[in-house]
Amino acid sequence: MTDLATTRDLLGDLIALPTVSADSNLEMIALLANRLGDLGAEVEILADQTGTKANLLARIGPEEPGGVLLSGHSDVVPVEDQDWTSDPFVMREAGGKLFGRGTCDMKGFIAAAVAMADRFAAQDLRHPVSFAFTYDEEVGCLGARGLRDVLQDRELIPSLAIIGEPTEMRIIEGHKGCCEYTTRFTGLEGHGSRPELGVNAVEYAVRYVSQLLELREHLRHRAPPGSAFEPPWSTINIGRLTGGHVHNVIPGLAEVDWEMRPVQDRDRDYVKGEIDHFVRQKLLPEMRRVHPDADVVTEVIGEVAGLIPMDDNGARDLVARLTRANGTDLVSFGTEAGLFQQLGMSAVICGPGSISQAHKPDEFIELEQLDHCLSMLHGLADQLAA
Repeated sequence: MTDLATTRDLLGDLIALPTVSADSNLEMIALLANRLGDLGAEVEILADQTGTKANLLARIGPEEPGGVLLSGHSDVVPVEDQDWTSDPFVMREAGGKLFGRGTCDMKGFIAAAVAMADRFAAQDLRHPVSFAFTYDEEVGCLGARGLRDVLQDRELIPSLAIIGEPTEMRIIEGHKGCCEYTTRFTGLEGHGSRPELGVNAVEYAVRYVSQLLELREHLRHRAPPGSAFEPPWSTINIGRLTGGHVHNVIPGLAEVDWEMRPVQDRDRDYVKGEIDHFVRQKLLPEMRRVHPDADVVTEVIGEVAGLIPMDDNGARDLVARLTRANGTDLVSFGTEAGLFQQLGMSAVICGPGSISQAHKPDEFIELEQLDHCLSMLHGLADQLAA
């Protein structure tokens, strides 16, 4: 059986496991762990606190630091309210394409990497190849954050990381971070005719949003010199503001959903520090003069590290040799790559399929794209054995 046929069959098995972020991924992790373990890989299953999710970490080759990490996330987005022409969890082949939820984002890369594991195992590798398959990337890179915390205390970690998000096998060396928050305001309800006797949660939420918008303007002047991102500065977006019920009642509760896309960590720290200072020094004292139990609480939904473009990037240079690409790009979507970069690895994003297909009904990956990915992995096996 050819590598492409093996990859296609394995991808079909992975698509049949509906690893939507709200559900468990343990069955998929067990399938991959067994397959890699049968080839002699050293395999670890790292469960989360609930015991319903897990990361998989595996290594083939010498027990030493360095080598290359191949990484992908096991979870997929939901299919509810999407108009699919066939069962999204039964892979369908038509016109040189494989259809199904997760085919491009990103079980296609996982299937290719694991299908190639027998070739890695058959080689006398001088440097190890590692595999990291994570949970809950789609809801804040939760699994990769946990994996980062585990790896940061270890000596035997890879030097280079290839994250196989769908890039049509283009080399991506950078993306902004993505930080998502929900801020909740607790005031005091009352009759609309006596606003001075209540604490209007909506009004304080509006003032909070106004401060965020002011900070957004400040960020335009903090863009790093030569930033290649579009736009080149960090951004803030207000996604949702809710609160209140009727015209004549002072609303006691309000919520704001907002996000920040930092091009550098210091911008994230700047915004969080400034908005926290505004709450503690301005909003809360005013609110609590009327109602001592008034509060403003921000929940961190997710803080995904950006991938910072580096002049010295061994992963980028390796993938350029393997794919014979002569250029790199930046992307607007977030990935787990920055978390591996934080561990000191050089990281790059390169994988089969198009991001334009991700999260949509009738998601697909082209067989040609999988073949290109397998060619890259063939070359990687030769490089690690050289």
